[in-house]
Amino acid sequence: MKYTLRQLEVYHAIANCLSFTKAAAMLHLSQPAVSIQFKTFSDQFEHPLIQYQGKKFVLTDLGKDVRQKCERILNEVHLLEQLDRFEDRELSGTLNISCASTGKYVMPFLLKTFLDNHPFVDIKLDVTNKKAVIESLESNSNDFALLSVMPTSIALETEALMDNELVLVSNTENAQIIKKKGFTDFLFLLREEGSATRQAMEKFMRELALIPRKNMSLTSNEAVKQSIIAGLGISVMPIIGIRNELNEGILQIIPTKGLPITTTWRLAWLKNKRFSPVAKAFLKHIQTHKLELIEKSFT
Repeated sequence: MKYTLRQLEVYHAIANCLSFTKAAAMLHLSQPAVSIQFKTFSDQFEHPLIQYQGKKFVLTDLGKDVRQKCERILNEVHLLEQLDRFEDRELSGTLNISCASTGKYVMPFLLKTFLDNHPFVDIKLDVTNKKAVIESLESNSNDFALLSVMPTSIALETEALMDNELVLVSNTENAQIIKKKGFTDFLFLLREEGSATRQAMEKFMRELALIPRKNMSLTSNEAVKQSIIAGLGISVMPIIGIRNELNEGILQIIPTKGLPITTTWRLAWLKNKRFSPVAKAFLKHIQTHKLELIEKSFT
């Protein structure tokens, strides 16, 4: 049996995502390239690794065993790549982190001093939606994830970082109208399905029995913020992403029953995960310095 590390990576991604399309996106390859690599690899086995059920496929028992073996091999290769890359034995390698879109206001401040202390470390930071972050955890394709709402379907370990407060926000002009007439007639701006911010806003509307006349879905907090500034509507947003606009008076918080909603930003990783030296050093850095980092940057 002959196989390459790329074939192991491709099969591992397919087996975890159960999708050739998602595996291709994760590996930054074309779907035909992924299909060819998978066929070359799977043809070396006497029995099938996957079975189709309609348009979907599932792993066979053999496929599940091969996935586990691939994960072990790839983890060992990752650890091997970290050893002795520099003669001066400086910490080196790549730290892989994914975070929900609002996490982009948090993670850079947590990385700054770590990178200052370890100049040979590279960072791969994927800022995406909550669904993609959870998929990256499930496929073990990153070292850590930054989330404010933890999935219940995966066994995780976490490090609590800081509160994440969500409030109802409008622009200054609409805030004056809301003081007189209320906000139920305004367009409600929502994040996409699966977003933690959207889930918080839907919970808020259910608790107040609010049935807005109309709403609009947007795929990023930045798009929601700019739409509020333009006067398009109102939304529940994390304070951390609108501090400047609040300080400048561009946006205003609408005091409302049931708000703010407070969650906790947490650094998360797979339970029993084997860390690379870089990942281990970063976690220790966060555990040792998180209070001073948060106080300096967010208070």
